[in-house]
Amino acid sequence: METNKIRIPESNYKKVVVIGGGFAGLNLAKKLKNKPIQVIFLDRNNFHQFQPLLYQVATSGIVPDSITFPFRKEFNHFKNIFFRMANVLNIDTQIQTVFSDIGSIEYDYLVIATGSDTNFFGMENVERNSFGMKSIQEALDIRSLILEHLERAVVTTDLIERKALMNFTIIGGGPAGVETAGALAEFKRFILPKDYPDLDASNMSIHIVEASDKLLGTMSKTASEKSQKYLEELGVNIYLNTAVTSYDGFNIETNGVVGLKSKSVIWTAGVKGSSPEGLTSEQYTRGNRILVNEFSQIKNLENVFAIGDVACMITESTPKGHPMLAQVAIQQGRLLGENLLRKINGKEMQPFTYKDKGSMATVGKRRAVADLGRFKFGGYFAWLLWSGVHLISISGFKNKLLVGISWVWSYFTFDKGNRLIIRRYQKKKVEELID
Repeated sequence: METNKIRIPESNYKKVVVIGGGFAGLNLAKKLKNKPIQVIFLDRNNFHQFQPLLYQVATSGIVPDSITFPFRKEFNHFKNIFFRMANVLNIDTQIQTVFSDIGSIEYDYLVIATGSDTNFFGMENVERNSFGMKSIQEALDIRSLILEHLERAVVTTDLIERKALMNFTIIGGGPAGVETAGALAEFKRFILPKDYPDLDASNMSIHIVEASDKLLGTMSKTASEKSQKYLEELGVNIYLNTAVTSYDGFNIETNGVVGLKSKSVIWTAGVKGSSPEGLTSEQYTRGNRILVNEFSQIKNLENVFAIGDVACMITESTPKGHPMLAQVAIQQGRLLGENLLRKINGKEMQPFTYKDKGSMATVGKRRAVADLGRFKFGGYFAWLLWSGVHLISISGFKNKLLVGISWVWSYFTFDKGNRLIIRRYQKKKVEELID
């Protein structure tokens, strides 16, 4: 494959190419700040996005700018890091080269930190007609769709269509699904009667469809039961042990519930690794995740690493790999940064050990659930803790301030943020899904 070279300043330092600017890639870059090593940072966007709050953008809780941060601003004082906005197409580990839509670049060390994408488990009709929520663009699509459907519900004279337009179904009862359902329930309670007085708010329904026997499957029984209780108090309909088998844009077919109709289906039921072409099938495991050892090295490759959601580190203590969580990605990124410096300096690398700092999920305003070691609790204090942790984790002081102000405003006024249809949602073409 012949392409132009990506223009990068000449250097005598070892060259590290990092693909992906999520939590893993960004924290790796911070560890390599101004070190004697040249870092080329590639991402399809020119910004980092704080994925845990995408659901708030989708439900008009906060503006998208407040959870995105430009890479170039992040790297202002990183003299050894060079950002290039690019779609990586392929990697060739034999000639140690990365190929992208802006050119190719050779590497001494390669780090794949490309994260994950929505997994529809091969159901093309579900993928075509429902909406994942893994990027700021998808969150904005969902926001537009929700508002457009309510606008259409105001004018339609077809009662069946109006009901379907006002039925919002979330597939998957993990943290993203639970948090989205809670936010939509508050939208129904506090926003719909004011913004859409011509609609009967009681006709808006929110459903969660979960294939397993409980919500928040990776959290404790306490968290699961409390989250279900909170959602039911908010009027959310919960269907457990129910798997979606088909969705045509109107009718939702499952192995249990009959007659569920919705124009708005948000899919949070599964994720899969997202990686460029170039690795062999034996270097992958289930969920399209890349097999790595305890040093994050890809199988049979000494100088190619994978971290974050796309990586699956199988050990005796983690036979299925680590959970696809932000904390895992952050810790892997930081350690790999240190290990790359050790490796370049001829020192032994340190194996990765995940330090579980706990899990939390919010269920609407003023209520959340938390698993922090031996402590399992929910309610107002858990919500305060959730809010504080997320606020601190957002990149940029301005963004922290914007989100904080939005939350305080919402807390006291029961209002939400930007309810503008900036761009009308356009349905994906079948060809795009195939590509």
